[in-house]
Amino acid sequence: MQEITLRRPDDWHLHLRDGAMLKGVLPETSRHFARAIIMPNLVPPVVTGEQAAAYRDRILAALPEGAAFEPLMTLYLTEGTDPADVAAAAASGLVKAVKLYPAGATTNSQSGVRDLTGVMPVLEKMAEIGLPLCTHGEVTAAEVDIFDREAVFIDTVLDPLRRRLPELRVVMEHITTREGADYAAAGGPNLGATITTHHLIINRNHILVGGIKPHYYCLPVAKREKHRLALRRAAVSGKGCYFLGTDSAPHVDALKEHACGCAGCFTATNTMALLAHVFEQEGALDRLEAFASLNGPAFYRLPVNETRLRLVKRDQPHAFPDKIFTEAGPVTVFNPGFPVHWHVES
Repeated sequence: MQEITLRRPDDWHLHLRDGAMLKGVLPETSRHFARAIIMPNLVPPVVTGEQAAAYRDRILAALPEGAAFEPLMTLYLTEGTDPADVAAAAASGLVKAVKLYPAGATTNSQSGVRDLTGVMPVLEKMAEIGLPLCTHGEVTAAEVDIFDREAVFIDTVLDPLRRRLPELRVVMEHITTREGADYAAAGGPNLGATITTHHLIINRNHILVGGIKPHYYCLPVAKREKHRLALRRAAVSGKGCYFLGTDSAPHVDALKEHACGCAGCFTATNTMALLAHVFEQEGALDRLEAFASLNGPAFYRLPVNETRLRLVKRDQPHAFPDKIFTEAGPVTVFNPGFPVHWHVES
């Protein structure tokens, strides 16, 4: 197959940041994606419906002229979150999900949840109204190895929560393990899982072998090769529980190439070409539309996009930019380490 046309995709996990960074990176997503679930981990975080509305307005104001893109807003769950405010923001159509960050798990997660008991009234209200909970699925206890955080989270946090509130709709964001893929597949209609572009391509060796590669460092961190292969099998399976969430996370180079570098891979620029490459490798190009364009809207109970995206395979490799230059500073684009011959044509 030398070309493929699919419904315009959506990104069900995206970081846009704010201010100059927002203005610089937003065109990279709006070029190919119709909608995106926008992460709320700003400083300070987006906690209330009023704050989400203001952030949405800033995003819309930063869109390039003529761009057709809809930001789908989320709220940052804290132990002070008001269930009534969450319900009102959802009822208005503004907010599509609430994000659970375990405190200290990733970038700007200091305001996250330390004890689910303190947010149970919010979760009960969400279960009642059908509002999804997006989870950063890692525990942060010092005694848990960083490569085991996801599996331990499933066993000690997620599964007990879902047994207590079976009506709660949950998205396991950016799964990185075979255990995560298996749990999502067995979870029933109230459980979905996003898979990133970069976790389909890199394992932990790519970060560490031959010298530390800061632009491959992300959280959750990439795992062993067996887990990467399990994620590939999940993504190309066609199963409705799996859908694209890039977790594209821009940081300026100075903060990535640092003694204590920030976590995140910036993939908004080249995700669709990279996914076509991966799905072609797996003999599953006919299932790319389900993963990128159909399964996510079905889980979030939204209509699929009517516009189309066309990808063409050419002899000449795609010349991705090495960096995106923003007024906040340069941001390095994820480099897969191999030539990619798929091009987004229209």
